Amino acid sequence: MISIKNLTKNFDDFTALDNVSCNIEKGVIYGVVGSNGAGKSTLLRLLSGIYKADGGIIEFDGENVWENPTVKENIVFVPDDIFYLNGSNLNRMAKLYASVYKNFDYSRFNFLVQTFKLDSKKSINTFSKGMKRQAAVILALSCHAQYMFFDETFDGLDPVMRALVKKLICDDVIENNVTAIMTSHSLRELEDTCDQLALLHKGGLVFESDISNLKTSLFKVQVAFSNDFTQADFGDLDILHYEKSGSVANMIVKGDKEITISGLKKMNPLLLDILPLSLEEVFTYEMAMLGYSFDDVFLGGEESEK
Repeated sequence: MISIKNLTKNFDDFTALDNVSCNIEKGVIYGVVGSNGAGKSTLLRLLSGIYKADGGIIEFDGENVWENPTVKENIVFVPDDIFYLNGSNLNRMAKLYASVYKNFDYSRFNFLVQTFKLDSKKSINTFSKGMKRQAAVILALSCHAQYMFFDETFDGLDPVMRALVKKLICDDVIENNVTAIMTSHSLRELEDTCDQLALLHKGGLVFESDISNLKTSLFKVQVAFSNDFTQADFGDLDILHYEKSGSVANMIVKGDKEITISGLKKMNPLLLDILPLSLEEVFTYEMAMLGYSFDDVFLGGEESEK
């Protein structure tokens, strides 16, 4: 398990992470989303032991990561700004990785090179942006590390390659009990991949939850009755959002779906539909409960970077 307690990282003119705490269980895919400057890349660099924290603790199964080679040999990190040795090809990079990771698997490396259809003898400098990221994923997956960190995981990949990378990472997590952490600007990128999601904003952890709980605890209700009604008539429901147009009300409800349906049916509605919410909609309403605006966090964050 990765234990993060009161993690803080300061740079000259700003605080990148401010008192962040969370636990990441073994064998899960943990997604981190947020706008530019939210602290996502800084978090991964701290977890990889590249940066030293200014405050707080990062522990992998009880051991601190900073200047700890034993912990680091079980961590592989694919950054957003990928670096390769000048003039190197995939074969040369594989030798470099094998010198660092004792479990580097050449059989898997060769299999992945063929799967991605890359030329391992060709200079990586001639690769496209997407091909360079594919090469980084190949090298990372060949290390058999217990902890894999991917910054902006799918940036530059076409839909086919995105699906392949997702499958390979998921297979590693399931088959080898690996822990994977992915960052992205987009909730949609991580929605069907991650077990848990965390939202960073201005260096703070705004929200963290299990994906399955998020998707089952919030839902949209459309309901209509023959007689006039108001929100007060649904006093037993935990309603996060209520709108009424004519005789039809649209509500965002938090709670047990089956209990909600049973209660509404007893009111003899003319219309009753229960609709799923996208992950983005779930985050929007959960954040509103915490006093945050989704647009302020993402759109405002983007604008502040320009």
